[in-house]
Amino acid sequence: MLTLEGVSKTYRVGTFGGRELTAVRDVSLQVAPGEVIALIGESGSGKSTIGRLILRLTGVTGGRITFGGTDIAGFKGKGLRAYYAQVQGVFQDPFSSYNPIFKADRALELLRQTYFAELDARRWRDKVEASLDAVRLDPGQVLGKYPHQLSGGQLQRLLVARALLLDIRLLVADEIISMLDASTRIDVLNLLGDLKARGLGIVFVTHDLSLGNYISDRAVILRQGAVVEEGPVEQVFGRPQHAYTRSLLASVPQLHRKWEPGDGLAGEPAGGDGG
Repeated sequence: MLTLEGVSKTYRVGTFGGRELTAVRDVSLQVAPGEVIALIGESGSGKSTIGRLILRLTGVTGGRITFGGTDIAGFKGKGLRAYYAQVQGVFQDPFSSYNPIFKADRALELLRQTYFAELDARRWRDKVEASLDAVRLDPGQVLGKYPHQLSGGQLQRLLVARALLLDIRLLVADEIISMLDASTRIDVLNLLGDLKARGLGIVFVTHDLSLGNYISDRAVILRQGAVVEEGPVEQVFGRPQHAYTRSLLASVPQLHRKWEPGDGLAGEPAGGDGG
């Protein structure tokens, strides 16, 4: 469905853009229908940049991204709108996705103007209620409310419902639960699991290895913009081959033990990258 082939992204930085910063280096991966791919790495690893490249929020410097065999860089006008009808993103801070002076469901109404102008009020209402039901939201509890009147979890699920209105095939979920409390996180993760079961492909961007392990089929470990390890989650987490992956796994706090003096985040083992 979605394929990245040798994708790189370089930014011009510094005074007058005199220096180059490579955020993504020669990344190749594929996402199939009904598959969750976790992009895992620390801050600055390039995982969110890859999500933005998939969403056409910025363009690639090298390589190409294809959707259904077509290079997305060539999409313009109606072609780009058709792409966004199939590929949508939900981001880390749900509150930043809403204008606080408008009611939250305005985000749905703006979508109607672009893609569903032909629907009458009743059919549009039925479609909205069906999408809210899919993410376990009560229309009476969220529609007509301002963003500050809803919880982060409700706002995040409302954004997913907005994407579902389009019958999308791929969702880019960029750190979508990192700002939610623990009780809400599991609800959103289980929602992603439900969407996966319906055949939706998901690119799950996270810095949290435990979340990647919980929901994903495959894990892609990124470091300084490059893929250092990739494979089925059971393989990457159970038999990590790269020293950086092992150091990340060693740094995850364990629920079964308490911190003791001398403990600390595990550094990268001697020997550097290990290939």
